[in-house]
Formats: sequence, structure tokens, C-alpha cells
Amino acid sequence: MNTDGEFDYDVTVVGGGPAGLTSALYATRLGLDTLVVNRGGGRAAMMRDTHNVIGVTEETSGNEFLQTAQEQVQSYGGEYRRGFVEDVEALGDGGADEAPDGFRVDTGDAELTTRRVVLATGFSDGRPDPPLPRTGMGLHYCLHCDAYMFVDESVYVMGTDDAAAHVAMIMLNFTDEVDVLLRGAEPEWSDDTAELLANHPIDVIPEDVTGMEKDDDGWLESFEFEDGTVREYKGGFPMYGSEYHAELADALGLEREDSGEVAVDDHGRTSVDGAYAVGDLTPGHNQIPVAMGEGAKCGIAIHMDLRAFPRSSEKIAELGPVDESEVPAISPELMATAVTHEGHAAGPRTEAETVEGEATADD
Repeated sequence: MNTDGEFDYDVTVVGGGPAGLTSALYATRLGLDTLVVNRGGGRAAMMRDTHNVIGVTEETSGNEFLQTAQEQVQSYGGEYRRGFVEDVEALGDGGADEAPDGFRVDTGDAELTTRRVVLATGFSDGRPDPPLPRTGMGLHYCLHCDAYMFVDESVYVMGTDDAAAHVAMIMLNFTDEVDVLLRGAEPEWSDDTAELLANHPIDVIPEDVTGMEKDDDGWLESFEFEDGTVREYKGGFPMYGSEYHAELADALGLEREDSGEVAVDDHGRTSVDGAYAVGDLTPGHNQIPVAMGEGAKCGIAIHMDLRAFPRSSEKIAELGPVDESEVPAISPELMATAVTHEGHAAGPRTEAETVEGEATADD
């Protein structure tokens, strides 16, 4: 229960990827009672290795990375649940120009109320038809993460649109062996893109893939095509678009970009007061460090919005000066966790010392 007792939580984060967990971490450490509801899976969980995250080594899998993050949030007093959020509803009479009084979150088996909600539900990459190698062993969805892996290796790009053609041309910065695989479909890229593509050393393969070979470790070695030819590849990138998990955003009536992402400001604020969105659900580079930065800024913004003090002049006129009995403005549960945490300034306290301190404060 949060400090005012009116809501079950100050902040509820829907989604447990890097952006959602970082939002929860900041909100919790800044004194807000926070819940994460995560259905599991997601793009980060698919990672065999972690790239481009300072302080996290290559051999760390996505699941290991996320497990550590979950444990960090919980260690500071945040709550983490595995589950699926079926609906989010704004509370209050709320005309079109009025801010919600909070939100009701339906998890299927329970309903809870929260002062602020953060949507971190991400998207799913469009997946081509098989035959395909395993994700992370010849099938890759992030050029900025994985291009380094294919320096001086043969690479494919699957797709028919401008994005596929441009990714293929970008890969020439890393290797001189790049093919675009149309997989039996007609190209859909623009005339300008076709002209660019014709002026880069890239082969466009129209035939569909009918088979593949992998090495003893499971890495892709080659594709076989309908015409019987075999081409060797170490890996590549499918470019078939994204499916945004925006059902909850639509239920709240959040504005979306023409390309499908939820529209946000620089701190994750959406078109509905009190509702935030971060990570792959929003515009920008789909990268773990970027998602973490978005989560951090969102958590800080929510803290600045919800913190009790300093009490404004208007609130002082309404409620009077801040009384000693009103501080600190942190729930007893978060206080008990904070003073026993290894990161506390005074060092971890024993349970007895914590109880004694609370009793003294009450006196």
C-alpha cells in the first residue's frame, strides 16, 4: 500500500524488459511503492549474448541479465509478479481535458489501483517463414547490436522493402559479401532505393530458400535455394517489420505515431496524464542502453510528479505547514527495506534495530 493509503501502489509498470525494470528500479529507490507485472518473454529474453552494455560481459544471456535486474528491483522493496495485464482503465469522472485520478489495472485474477502506470510492453519482430537458423546463431534482429559479429563474413538480409535494402547497404561497412534474399516475393522498395542498390555491390536473390546447413554448434553455414544453388552465410537480418504490443495503450486512448509507436516526450509522458511509455513501444533506437536511459528518466519524472515535498505555496495555503509527523514521506515497508539494505549509508540494520527506530519515530 502506498503512503496515502488510497491506492494499492504509487507506480505500476507493465512489462519486465530493460526499460520497464529500470523505471521500476528508479521509482522504488526514489521512495515510490512500485509493482512490476511481467508476462515473460520479450526481445531481451531472446538474447544468447549481451552486446553494447557497459559493465555487462558478452557471455551474459538475456535471461541472466533480466534475472539480475528483477532481483535488484526486489532488493530495494519493489514488487515483481509474473502475469498478464488484461486491461488498464483511467479512474475519475474525467472529462476529455481532465487528468485521471489514477488507474485501475486488471491482471485477470485481481484488480489493483495505482497512481501512475508505465507501459513497457515492447514489440515483436516480424518473423520470416522457415527454414531458418536459430535466433542468435545466424538469425539476428538488431544491426546495431550484431553487425560487429559479421565483420568480413558473408551476410544476408531478408526482406523486400526500403528498410531491407538500406540495411543491406549499411552492412557493406562491415563486410564485402552481402545478399538481399527476396524469398520468392517481388521487391517493394522505391525507385530511388532501387537505383541506390544497383550502385552498391549487393546481390539480390529472387528465389525462395528451400533448405539450410548448420555447423556442429548449430550456427548457420549456408542456404539452398529453389534453383538448386547453395550460398554460404554466417548470419543475417530479417526485415519484416514490427508488431507493437499496444493494446493497453489503445485502451487508454494514447496517441500513437504514424509508424505505430506510442507518442511520448523526453521523459516517457504520453498524451494521457499519469500514463507513461518506455522502451521498444516508443520511437527511437531499440537498444538496451537506450531503453535503460528511457526507464531512468521516466522513473525520475514520476518521482518529481508524485513526491510530497517541497510542499507548494498553494498546498501550504490549503494544508498548512509541513508537520514533523508527516515526514519522511516514504511508506513503512520501503523504509524497513531501505535501512536494512547493504547500500544504506549507515550500513544494514538488524530487524530489532529497525523496529526500535520505528517505535522511537512513532513516539
